[in-house]
Amino acid sequence: MEHKIDISIVVPLFNEVESLPELFAWIKRVMDEYHYSFEVVFIDDGSKDGSWKVVQELGAEYPQAVGIKFQRNYGKSAALQKGFEAVKGDVVITMDADLQDSPDEIPELYRMIMEEDFDVVSGWKKKRYDPITKTIPTKLYNWAARRITGIKLHDFNCGLKAYKNVVVKSIEVYGDMHRYIPPLAKYAGFNNIGEKVVQHQARKYGVTKFGLNRFLNGPLDLMTVAFMGRFGKKPMHFFGAIGTLMFFIGFLITLYMIVDKLFIDSTGRLLAERTEFFIALAFMIIGSQFFLGGFIAEMVGRSSEARNNYLVEETLNVD
Repeated sequence: MEHKIDISIVVPLFNEVESLPELFAWIKRVMDEYHYSFEVVFIDDGSKDGSWKVVQELGAEYPQAVGIKFQRNYGKSAALQKGFEAVKGDVVITMDADLQDSPDEIPELYRMIMEEDFDVVSGWKKKRYDPITKTIPTKLYNWAARRITGIKLHDFNCGLKAYKNVVVKSIEVYGDMHRYIPPLAKYAGFNNIGEKVVQHQARKYGVTKFGLNRFLNGPLDLMTVAFMGRFGKKPMHFFGAIGTLMFFIGFLITLYMIVDKLFIDSTGRLLAERTEFFIALAFMIIGSQFFLGGFIAEMVGRSSEARNNYLVEETLNVD
């Protein structure tokens, strides 16, 4: 009989050789204090500094240390997805490997999931030890994410989060979507999303692994997750609506020009000599393209193997 695990802790890592022994010892101390059964799933995202050797040493000494090593660097989202596939605990905690997330927060996160029945609890690093060049863009990004997703979180990108096991088994994290796991959970039907103020530790070892490209990729990924959540299974509702509206505007302009030509305008100008003609033509052509784009998207979706991957919570009297 498989031993029940209370908490699975997923730790993506990339070149964090100095911090891993200290992090695991800290986690184990907290878990032992609260008598939780646990596993720590280390996902080595193609490290080149000996991090995997440390994971192997931890695994040889402690059965709670689990490791998965990528052949090359794929990114944090890929690491989290692999970790989510491997976890067995009732509650899943994600945290970074750089010691900026405190394992002392885990018991309260676990309690909020188990006792307050949250589906997701996201950490909020209210007081951050980051330079102003990072904090100001982060505030703008979080404001935009709240407006677009409708989820009232202060810190979408905090690595310290807690989930019910069923949540991480029901979502797919890809690209750079690790920033938007709460919206992914919401669009999968898990709406009870909470927040907890957590302590932000100053980085003790190494350097940050994220560059300036996150300021461009973040907003683009936000638009992607918002669109896929609302229109992923019905793209025609988006493209078709825009295309129909634009075509209708072009048609109305064309109708106006015809009436004006027949009954009002006495100059004898040809329709093709009027500016309105080209505006109407552009609206009708672009509108047709949007409509056809939605139609093609529907055809692609119809042939996709994932077109009917609806999440079933439970059944009754079903064979």
